Order: sequence, then structure tokens, then C-alpha cells
Amino acid sequence: MYATSSTLRGMNLSTSAQRRVEVVDSHTAGEPTRVIVSGGPDLGSGDLKSRLHILRTRHDCFRSAVVCEPRGSEVVVGALLTEPAGESATAAVIFFNDVGYLGMCGHGTMGVIATLAHLGRIAPGRHDIETPVGTVRAHLHADHRVSVENVPSYVYRTDVAVEVRGFGTFQGDIAWGGNWFFLVSDHTFDLDAANRSELLAVSTAIRAALRGNGITGRNGATIDHIELCGPAREKVNSGRNFVLCPGASFDRSPCGTGTSAKMACLHAAGQLPPGTPWLQEGILGTVFEGSVRVQGEAVIPTITGRAWITAESTLLFDPQDPFPAGIALST
Repeated sequence: MYATSSTLRGMNLSTSAQRRVEVVDSHTAGEPTRVIVSGGPDLGSGDLKSRLHILRTRHDCFRSAVVCEPRGSEVVVGALLTEPAGESATAAVIFFNDVGYLGMCGHGTMGVIATLAHLGRIAPGRHDIETPVGTVRAHLHADHRVSVENVPSYVYRTDVAVEVRGFGTFQGDIAWGGNWFFLVSDHTFDLDAANRSELLAVSTAIRAALRGNGITGRNGATIDHIELCGPAREKVNSGRNFVLCPGASFDRSPCGTGTSAKMACLHAAGQLPPGTPWLQEGILGTVFEGSVRVQGEAVIPTITGRAWITAESTLLFDPQDPFPAGIALST
């Protein structure tokens, strides 16, 4: 399916002028982020949940136009910068991809911090970033690494069994790390980028089976991330993962919210004491450094990584273009 000009409510395209949107692209440990720095829709001055509602219901074509083909791809995560609602926050951001919206995004937050530093808007130090699921605390280090103190993360259910057509039965944990995850450790798959087609097939089938069997996160929330966990390739690291993102793409980085969910599971199982380092490999072999501290029934994860700026661009939207709102191929 694709979005046509009839869906462009809020794009403000006219027959005589192109719309221009300024973006900065980066990648964090291999996973791309596209930060929209100007040209986004007016979302009002409410909290991030209300702004997300406006973006989703009135300007969703802006999301697809920015990250879908032909200007983007299913891999790109968009980050729309907006003014923070609170006085203490440095910025507010709404994350999205080619099929919808993300609660929090660890690699994307690192990309936002790197972008703000690249633009000269922030210096090394602490920076609070508002997201629709809560404020996260980021620290820009002098060596350009970024540490993100995530929202409270926790295990919702453990040892959940699901029958997956064509693959058999899988058992996993359901956990919140800023997004909902189903984490599977008991499997026979080799977590290598060369096996991405097989890994995509099984993780997509697991997600479909969860939905088909009514298995959800808290309050019926959709589990839209599947995380296959395995041993690290490098002895100095702690584990390796493959993460299916919403849609049909996989995370090239070790996944910040996925690492948070994994550490919440390990802590709940008595395998990760507070302050103990966890070095999480992603499918490309890049690493996030993590640890947790306890807050009530949850943990507060901190994830450290680095983002690299790859481009400064102006996206153009021609009113005569047959695909001004992008081509959404994922489901």
C-alpha cells in the first residue's frame, strides 16, 4: 500500500511551492536515526502524549513522508524534535518508523543528543529529553559517547509459551523497556547478520503468534518487538541479540530499549545485581554498555553507546509528486 496526495492533510502542500523539511541523519552502532530539526507540523504545546496523538491522528502522512521510501526506508527511525513541555528539559522528541510510533528509542536518543551537539545546541553534560512514555536523562561525554538513563523497566510475565506455526513452541519473557518485548533465549538460531532472512522469518512468525493467541503486554498493549537472545561472540561481552522492530525491519544496533528489557529480565532472575556491567552485542557485533539500579518493583537501566552524524539534508515535497507522503511497503 502507499499514501497518495488525498491523504496529505497537514502537509500544507500547494500547487505552486515545494515544502522543505530539514533533517540530520546519524547512525548509532549501525542503526540509523533521522532527526527532523525544522519543517514539522504544529503539534501544539501540550504534553508529549497529546502531541503524539495530534501527530498520529492529523499528520500521520508527515511520518510516512519522512521515513518511508523514496526519501527513507524501513530501517530509518525518525525523531521529531519539539519544544519541551517542562522547563528543565533540553528537548522533547517523538520517535517513529515506517509503520507507526515508538514509545522510547535508545539508539534514537543517542542520535538526538549527537545531532544537538553537532548543531552546536548543547555541550557535554546532562540533558533531559522528554518522550511520550516519560523523561529520560542523557549524558553527553567529552569523547562523544552518550549514556541514556531510560524509563523504569520491568518484567511483566515470565516463561510464556507460544506455538508458532512452522517453527514449533517458543518460551519467552514479556518485558517493558520503553517498548514491549518478547524475549526468547531458548532457541537454536545463529544470531549472525548472514542469517537475517531466517531470523526475520522466525521473529515475525513469533510476533504473529503472540497476536493470534491474545498474548500482550500490560493492559492489553501490543508486543511489537521480538528479541532473540544468545551468547556473545567476544569473550569480553555479556550477550548478543537480534531484535525485530515494528514492521519488517530488524535493529542493526544492540537496541537500547531491548537491552533495557533484557537487563530487567536478568535482574528479576537474580542474574544482574545493580551496578553490574552488561555488554550487549547487536547483530553487527557493535556493543552497548548497560547497567541497572533499582526503583521500587522496576529497574532504571542506563545504556551507553555512540552515534555518528552521516548527513545534513533538505527533504523536498513536490505537490505534483505521485508519492508525496511516501511509499509504505511494510505491514
